[in-house]
Formats: sequence, C-alpha cells, structure tokens
Amino acid sequence: MTQRSSRPPLRRDAQRNRDALLAAALDVFAELGLDAPIDLIARRAGVGNATLYRHFPTREALIGEVFASAADLIVEAGEEALATEDAFLAVEGYFTRIFALVAENRAVNDLVTAAVPTVPKLAEMSRHNAATVGRLVARAQQQGTMRTDVTTMDLLFMLGPLCRAVPAAEDLRPGLWRRHLALLLDGFRTPAQHPLPEQPIAEDQLQQMFAGVWDAPNP
Repeated sequence: MTQRSSRPPLRRDAQRNRDALLAAALDVFAELGLDAPIDLIARRAGVGNATLYRHFPTREALIGEVFASAADLIVEAGEEALATEDAFLAVEGYFTRIFALVAENRAVNDLVTAAVPTVPKLAEMSRHNAATVGRLVARAQQQGTMRTDVTTMDLLFMLGPLCRAVPAAEDLRPGLWRRHLALLLDGFRTPAQHPLPEQPIAEDQLQQMFAGVWDAPNP
C-alpha cells in the first residue's frame, strides 16, 4: 500500500518551485555527480538559493529526494537477482542492470560506489546491495559456478573502479563497458586458472579505500 506523505500540501507556486528544483537537480547531478554546486541547481530551476534551502535544507535532503526512485530500482534488481535460479547468471544480470543505470546517470555512480550514510534510504540501499551480492556469491559457489577462493569483497573491490569508469566508457562508445564487465566476471568463474595471492580485504577496509580514491584531490 502506498504511504501518504506527511508533508502538508504546498501552495501552487511553491509546488512549482519544488518540482523545478527536483528536475534541475536530477539533470545537474547526472552531469556533474553528487558534488555538483547547489547554486547551479537553483539557477537551472530559475529560483534563488533561499528558495532551494527552504525546500531542501541540506544537500543530503535533496539527494535523498532526487534518487529515491533510483535506490528503489537497485533494490528491485537485487530481489530479481535473488529469485534467479542460476546464481552466476544472476550476478551478471544484477551488475549489468546497475551499470546500465550508471551509464545513464553519473550521480547513480556515486550512489553505488560511495555510500551516502547521512541519507537513510541510500545508506540502506548500500547495505542491501552488499547483502545481495554476498548471498549471490555464496549460492554461486555452492552451485560450483564461482571459484571458492574469492569473497564478496573481492567482487566489490574489482567492480567499484570499473563502475567509476562506466560514464567515460559510455561517452567513447555506448555499451563499451559491457565488454569489460564480462571480462572481469569471467575471472570469478570456475575452474580458476591460478591460486590467489594475499588475503581479501574486509568490508570496512573496502569503504575506506573507495573513500580515499573518490575524495583524492586532482593533481
């Protein structure tokens, strides 16, 4: 059953401003990522910064509103993957859907590779994503289609940087990323060609690594 919003109805002009801000934010975040300037969003919407902050007091509030539907799509993709009998095929389908979303919208890239812990819905999406991948990896290993010396963190470690490259690859040639996703996933299939050196990293280490990569200053 659809939940009704607890927010009181807005005046018609205020609703127009809110709708314009959400549309502008979607476009700007898609072009520039989640760190896009807030004042640019206000200008695109044709309103002042004060109007923007009246509707969305923080960047996180705006991000959460704009990308609620994208988070729902990712969670839905996970549920469909878990319902697929062939677990390795489910892994391929799940990440193909996520990468396709990333190819369309750069900001979705930020959502799936750098969690937004201050936005509850998006933080929950990140946790759900990791749990989904973990269940799929375990099932694929039980089915004998994924090598048993890999972990969920190995898969996410490899897919994160590739995911970051998707928008640039899409600019070069639409769908180019599909080739490299297939190549990467093939390395997780059985039979394995070589034993793996070193031990896998933990989930908190993966998040720390990605935070350092994405936040590193440009030279």
